[in-house]
Amino acid sequence: MATHEPRLDMTSSIVNHILVVEDDQDTAFFIKTLLEEHHYHVTLAKDGGQAHSSFSMHKPDFVILDLIMPQESGFEICEHMKQREGDVPILILTAIDLPESRELAARVGANGYLLKPFDPDELLELIREIADDAWEEGHLSDHREQQEERIQFSCGCGKKLKVRSKHRGRTMTCPACNDALIVPLHD
Repeated sequence: MATHEPRLDMTSSIVNHILVVEDDQDTAFFIKTLLEEHHYHVTLAKDGGQAHSSFSMHKPDFVILDLIMPQESGFEICEHMKQREGDVPILILTAIDLPESRELAARVGANGYLLKPFDPDELLELIREIADDAWEEGHLSDHREQQEERIQFSCGCGKKLKVRSKHRGRTMTCPACNDALIVPLHD
């Protein structure tokens, strides 16, 4: 069962304002109440127009989005939001349990997919996981890029080699002559 204690994990500093895009009023109010009990600020939108307006005027830290919406599908809403602010995590919350739907949601930028009816604890945990992953992606990407950086050096046999910089100082075997090489620590 969900606890009603303040959020003390990293998510509390990442996610404060959640936009819930849900056309079913009962579901929307249930989600809003649940999230507010866990100290999130929640804005509701019942269609794409309200969702885009709220998203533009008060950029949320997180979006929970239904797929079946009047006028504009959740896929379209998600795609537009991701084009505007790609760093805002979006969780699809839907009754559609089809592999094609999951694939399309991922293609338009959704960060997660949860089926209705849902377990409230699972929703809260998924918000934490997705928010933490998005934060790491945004803040640790420089570190990852450094790890993916490639360095070039040559073996004594003349073979030119290219490896990731994270392999500096490690021993490897030259693919041309099978000699053991130490990847240089410095260029």
